[in-house]
Amino acid sequence: MKFTYYGHSSFAVEIKGKKIVFDPFISHNELAKQVDINTIEADYIFVSHGHDDHVADLITLAKRTGATVVGSFEVVVWASKQGVEKIHPMNTGGKWNFDFGAVKCVVAHHSSSLPDGSYGGNPLGFVFITEEGNFYYAGDTALTFDMELIPRYASLNFAILPIGDNFTMGIEDATIAAEFIQCQQIIGVHYDTFGFIKIDQEAAKTAFSKAGLNLLLPAIGSSIEV
Repeated sequence: MKFTYYGHSSFAVEIKGKKIVFDPFISHNELAKQVDINTIEADYIFVSHGHDDHVADLITLAKRTGATVVGSFEVVVWASKQGVEKIHPMNTGGKWNFDFGAVKCVVAHHSSSLPDGSYGGNPLGFVFITEEGNFYYAGDTALTFDMELIPRYASLNFAILPIGDNFTMGIEDATIAAEFIQCQQIIGVHYDTFGFIKIDQEAAKTAFSKAGLNLLLPAIGSSIEV
């Protein structure tokens, strides 16, 4: 499966020919200046929650590409009011079979409000179950025992976890999360973008390696096969 990193918590995967973008915060990210958002295509845009560092480019990208926006009821209704035509509301515990595979919405312990200050619904994580592989995107979250449920839904090929600390899990908690979800291949996100979430990347990789895990930190704008 092809994974392309756009910085912060924004990335894309391609499944069965469908381009799926997550939490688009690109043009407002100083670290992602080399990424031309106008070249990004999307069939779906999944949104974990309503904070600006996850939705700043959502409306522009969705309108240009005609992508279906998937997220909590509150987030997609907000997007619809901004002129997005294709939406699919979901909520914690729900599952839906899309044309690329199934997606299960799971708990993320965080907060959520939209750029206009309105309520953003419950934050979400997503478990993707597809013929090309299974993965878990935790969204912005604290470590939680709810993660122990993930292996009941799918055997994961890889997982995308926040590692920047302060607002989300840090490195130590993320290694515990990897144990809970029974996944050794971890892609780290939500780090280095702001002063509060700066990390030592080499120390992070060492900590994961000592825990028997493989931490991938792809360069912004790069693609990897996972």
